[in-house]
Amino acid sequence: MARFEDPQHELFKAINTSLQFDQRLYPEDIEGSIAHAEMLASRHIIGADDLEEIKGGLALVKKELDAGSFVFNDDDEDIHMAIERRLTELVGDAGAKLHTARSRNDQVATDVSLYTRRRAIAAGEKIVRLMTALNDAAKSHRDWPMPGYTHLQRAQSVYLGHHLLAYFWMFRRDHTRFVAVVDAASALPLGAGALAGANFDTDREMVADKLGFASVAPNSMDAVANRDFVLDYLSAAAICATHLSRLGAEIVLWSSEEFGFCEVADGFASGSSLMPQKKNPDAAELLRGKAPRVLASLTTLHGVMHGLPLTYNKDMQEDKEALFDAVDTLELCLDAAAGMLEGIVFNRDRMADAAGDQMLAAVDIADLLVRKGVPFREAHGIVGSLVRHAVEQGIRLSEIGDDDLNGFSDKLGDDYRALLSDGGWIESKQSQGGTSSASLDVQFERAADALQACR
Repeated sequence: MARFEDPQHELFKAINTSLQFDQRLYPEDIEGSIAHAEMLASRHIIGADDLEEIKGGLALVKKELDAGSFVFNDDDEDIHMAIERRLTELVGDAGAKLHTARSRNDQVATDVSLYTRRRAIAAGEKIVRLMTALNDAAKSHRDWPMPGYTHLQRAQSVYLGHHLLAYFWMFRRDHTRFVAVVDAASALPLGAGALAGANFDTDREMVADKLGFASVAPNSMDAVANRDFVLDYLSAAAICATHLSRLGAEIVLWSSEEFGFCEVADGFASGSSLMPQKKNPDAAELLRGKAPRVLASLTTLHGVMHGLPLTYNKDMQEDKEALFDAVDTLELCLDAAAGMLEGIVFNRDRMADAAGDQMLAAVDIADLLVRKGVPFREAHGIVGSLVRHAVEQGIRLSEIGDDDLNGFSDKLGDDYRALLSDGGWIESKQSQGGTSSASLDVQFERAADALQACR
């Protein structure tokens, strides 16, 4: 640059360049440059012939980048300067006019906005596939009993369909968050200049319309300093990755011999380099393991933006690696989770045997007493004593003799034994959102509506 007498130090070049990671923004940069050039021509800031040369040159540049034949120079600081440099080589003075009425500050903010919006839409589409896989699996296993857990201890029986739909609703919320990201990235930064606006009568609304932005950023300083939409993406991604980690963790547990509730398809498992018998649910483990990586990207950008004075600061160049890594990680994990669920096999007998543990009916026995007028806290204590007695004697609740049973409460009789004999305590959960068949029917209707809305 003409302002400087001495060349840049090699160490400064190394720390300053972003070309090695921001190359992926070239489609957005070229798209934004074409819209900007068309606006400049419409305002007679550049000529119609300049516009045609710029558009033709950018088409050639994009062709080279698409094909991987684009030659980068040592002085290309970032993808934006590389494209402009190559454009000027191809079309001469017309290419040098492209940067009129814009700065790299608003140019980069626009490129990142376009990219973030598109990746948020892509994440939403992948979430819909995962929600569909969960919904399909839930329908196929809607009446398969299994234990539900608290503190990883058997708690109450539920249907597998109900358990899988719990994740469906988690990812439904994730989809809503990514829709909000699209909205957050919908204000056009381009035209804000370096920070104060442009010295030309530009038409930012025209550019916004061409690039699909819903509005124009109302304040030029905020436009170039804003990375909230990236934070919004990373926040949505971190929460979604957390949900994926919980799903992965349960599949890991359920795949173990100790649980034996499911088996992942061979295509989503690996063996051992030493032990020939092993089938490891590695895809599920990696869903668990990659979540902190996405969270780290969110933390990184919060750290970058914390305390930054207005407007642009070079620190903000660090937004891209965090964003790109989170995008790549999340999209891969969403695809892997959907693929794994589409091929998973559940073991009905093993789950039913675990769900048949009579201890899981403890709340139902307490509620039976409540219906006979016993206050719930008193009923809770009675059933707790029953459970302790059964555990100490090494027997099932249904095996407690009549005399012993009457010693705990004279309100426990044939209905107590009927409750334990038919194993029907799952169907007793009649409340809205519960695990009974009737409640599940309503939930599946809501899930179908949610999927339709997402699509």
